[in-house]
Amino acid sequence: MDRRQLLAFLVAGTAAALTGCSSESDASHKVTPRISGPVGTPTPSAVPKAIAAPPAAQKSRIPAGTITALPGTGNNLALTVDDGASPDVVGAYIKFAKDTGARFTFFVTANYDSWTTHRAALRPLVESGQIQLGNHTWDHPDLTTLSGTEVASQLTRAKTFLHNNFGVDGTPYFRPPYGRHNATVDKVAADLGYTVPTMWYGSLSDSGVITEDYLIECARQYFNAQTIVIGHANHPAVTHCYDRLVEIIRERNLSMVTLNDVLVSPM
Repeated sequence: MDRRQLLAFLVAGTAAALTGCSSESDASHKVTPRISGPVGTPTPSAVPKAIAAPPAAQKSRIPAGTITALPGTGNNLALTVDDGASPDVVGAYIKFAKDTGARFTFFVTANYDSWTTHRAALRPLVESGQIQLGNHTWDHPDLTTLSGTEVASQLTRAKTFLHNNFGVDGTPYFRPPYGRHNATVDKVAADLGYTVPTMWYGSLSDSGVITEDYLIECARQYFNAQTIVIGHANHPAVTHCYDRLVEIIRERNLSMVTLNDVLVSPM
């Protein structure tokens, strides 16, 4: 590396360090490139305290169009987890759910081995409703760059995978990769039963490699009532933070919910 390259590298690193948590609520959200196999073995944090079950409440009707937050009043937090590039991180999330009662909605990128590796452990949690599964396509392309036929193939392959392995198909919720969708994508998705493009308001910013402290900074910014927050099962930082995430949830008296816990389709 020559002097000019070194200076450019240092400037880029400084800029990244000065950048705060991003809500990633628009189409610029970028997910880590596809990774085959584990990305490192996480060492889970100490077993955190249990999270109280969400109180029984009247469900809200799913709003028309794209959702970015939970409708209505309440103190609910929907932590949604995308991708699944790392079997170790998916396994750690499952253990976290079992240890604490935490409730998640996983948006599954179906071609990752993580989901079949952990099928036996995950399926009972899906059947009980503690973990909900949504469609995040077969292999995570930008759907707006594809033909209608290709969009349908991406969603249909993932839908079939979810049904065959977990007995659900994720409808009516789908999350377009990178948050990118348009009228054509939404029409194709709706024809397959995915009538609710599910976006988010805040992010753990962990689609790529980040530090544990930065992830907690993001959680403190975005773990608030009636928010949909996005995280990723790709890199191990989150697996070292479960106890601190639980403390934030408990301090703020939030209830972790799946989308199905609080939303219902109009009759």
